[in-house]
Amino acid sequence: MPDWRQTLHLEPPRGWLNDPNGLCYFGGLYHVFFQYCPTHANGSGPKHWGHYQSPDLLHWTFTGAPLHPDTPQDKSGAYSGCAVPCGDTVRLYYTGNVKHTGPYDYIRTGREANTILVETPDGIHISPKQVLLTSADYPADCSLHVRDPKVWREDGIWKMVLGARSLADAGRVLLYHSDDGLAWRLARVLEPQPAFGYMWECPDCFPLEGRTWLSISPQGLPHGETENQNIYQSGYFELPGGIESGTPGPFTEWDMGFDFYAPQTFEAPDGRRLLIGWMGMPDADYHNPTEALGWQHCLTVPREVTAGTHGLRQRPARELDALADGSPSIIRNGTAALPLPCRLQGVAEGDFSLTLAGGLHLERDTGSGLVSLRFTRDSLGGGRTIRRARVGNAPLRLDILVDRSSLEIYLNDGETVFSTRFYPDEPQVPLVAEGLPLTVQPLRPMEFCGMQKED
Repeated sequence: MPDWRQTLHLEPPRGWLNDPNGLCYFGGLYHVFFQYCPTHANGSGPKHWGHYQSPDLLHWTFTGAPLHPDTPQDKSGAYSGCAVPCGDTVRLYYTGNVKHTGPYDYIRTGREANTILVETPDGIHISPKQVLLTSADYPADCSLHVRDPKVWREDGIWKMVLGARSLADAGRVLLYHSDDGLAWRLARVLEPQPAFGYMWECPDCFPLEGRTWLSISPQGLPHGETENQNIYQSGYFELPGGIESGTPGPFTEWDMGFDFYAPQTFEAPDGRRLLIGWMGMPDADYHNPTEALGWQHCLTVPREVTAGTHGLRQRPARELDALADGSPSIIRNGTAALPLPCRLQGVAEGDFSLTLAGGLHLERDTGSGLVSLRFTRDSLGGGRTIRRARVGNAPLRLDILVDRSSLEIYLNDGETVFSTRFYPDEPQVPLVAEGLPLTVQPLRPMEFCGMQKED
């Protein structure tokens, strides 16, 4: 059986992982909470919050599942949320999901979505739960799909955005204000006209380089050759004028690959804006063979986000540079057996193609200005087919992280990114490169502790 356990990416020890939650730096540690179903690798069981912590983004300890759906207000799942360091504790805000039994559509009837607060001094021990908002507190023209609080403090005011679906099936963000992070009042409903999808999940509003950005995961966008190719998307708007009154600019997707959803950003202690996304896709028509082995999905590596001329750019967090292991080698229009994990870097002046494991192709056609990521072997991609992005025909810089069952592909300093899972048969992956020289840098695996911990 191939070893598909990742060496650079956070995975569940067993069961199902999805949205990253509660990302923060506190008490000398990075904390990464995530949606976690420890009992079912297909995600069909109740959703908890799992927790990893690290002093440096390289050495990770899994501490278990500290947050459980164990009250009437979250009995159907502890859904996504965020973390806010506050004095000597961290506040965790999340959505308590309740689904009643009966002939309901769970959009307009039969559901509760409660915004709940707990506190933790260490990411492990959790305080009693406090319900802050219920479905009755949201605007009357909202459906029962309101979730995923992201909270921050700005100019002495606590602010929160929630993703929502209106009764007219339009995606929107609800902005709330608070003096203490406990009692909340509605400040704005941000809903573009015409509607942009029917539901906005996982909102995240953040400042970067003097500008305001709003990240969302919209559902219901029309699909095109190079846009909105997945069943659901994740992307961002610039908000000139800020969240209080700004009008969203053009929507830009974070990632053009098969496996990326529900990203969340947070601030590192040195001021960098870091992003982590779920390296998966809900309701996709492709699959992951690790489900049969008892676990499924992972998170992306932490990515540094910066503002560029044409929007936001992403690159692997600089901490990962320390994983370089030994001397790099160079491939010039040839073949090689890639050690896993590794990092590939190069510059393509014109057309190029890279083929991994005999069935995953990354290609650029300067005539059309398109880069494509294409699977031609079904067992390698689990049903994944093709994704495209428009990049033009100027020289193209490549930076690719190859793990045991995933790729993160960064083009032109992260102006365009593709993330995908893939499942090679062997621990060394054959590579055929044409059209550019590639530097191959072997990487040392990250260190993971506590993966056998019982929840």
